[in-house]
Amino acid sequence: MKSWRWSTPVLYLLLIGYALVTIVPFAWALSASFKPLSEIAAGGVNLIPQAFTLANYQTIFTQEPLFSRWLLNSAIVALFVTLLNLLFNSMAGYALARLQFPGKTVWFLIILAALMIPGQITLLPKFLILKSLGWLNTYHGLILPTAINATFIFMMRQFFLNFPKELEEAAALDGLGRMETFFRVVLPLAKPALATQTIFVFMGAWNEFLLPLVIMADPAMFTLPLGLNAFKGQYISYWNYIMAASMIFTLPALAIYAFFNRYFIQGITFTGGK
Repeated sequence: MKSWRWSTPVLYLLLIGYALVTIVPFAWALSASFKPLSEIAAGGVNLIPQAFTLANYQTIFTQEPLFSRWLLNSAIVALFVTLLNLLFNSMAGYALARLQFPGKTVWFLIILAALMIPGQITLLPKFLILKSLGWLNTYHGLILPTAINATFIFMMRQFFLNFPKELEEAAALDGLGRMETFFRVVLPLAKPALATQTIFVFMGAWNEFLLPLVIMADPAMFTLPLGLNAFKGQYISYWNYIMAASMIFTLPALAIYAFFNRYFIQGITFTGGK
């Protein structure tokens, strides 16, 4: 008991310290995005701007004509990558968990092997394939190569292995086929797994830098991470603009996490079905 009394405050102090180390730099960057350059250059770590201004945000949209296009490109790519992953990874995971078909074990081993291959190794093959298809500098060239993810196929398989078969059997008795059961019964009850997948897939697609760097040469087709790299090079001395651009880049990922957080931390306990 005594050790527990001492360990709890120490644990909370460590967590608070870690939270401060994580939050303070982000809070400073957010504050700097509303400061004029002169205030940032003067130094100091004040989190409340002395001369609050929205000019930094206005400038990056008006003086950088491609910034809005980069934002749109990232939104399109991240949205479609997330939707396709949710569909295909869930279907593949369900098939591996529930269906019996020739080569099922072999396919599962291939998926496990794919988890061990670093993504950087596949960049050159992806480039050569996309070039042969004429998909460089296109949306589908960014979306389709990342439309499935071995990690989340494995995760969904593990989830569906623990999914109660009684619910599917009840759906079959009601006359639902396999596809109808999957979309009308199984997926609606898989919200925690789908929410987890949504958060990580969206953030991965939103933050993706290497693939756009390899296949995109037209600045108008840059995604936001690639565009911000060029933006930073152009405005390297203007930290107020860089901070404003970084905050805009961060907001969608924070919004996705905030929206799906309650499903992300929620567990489902199945007690049977009628």
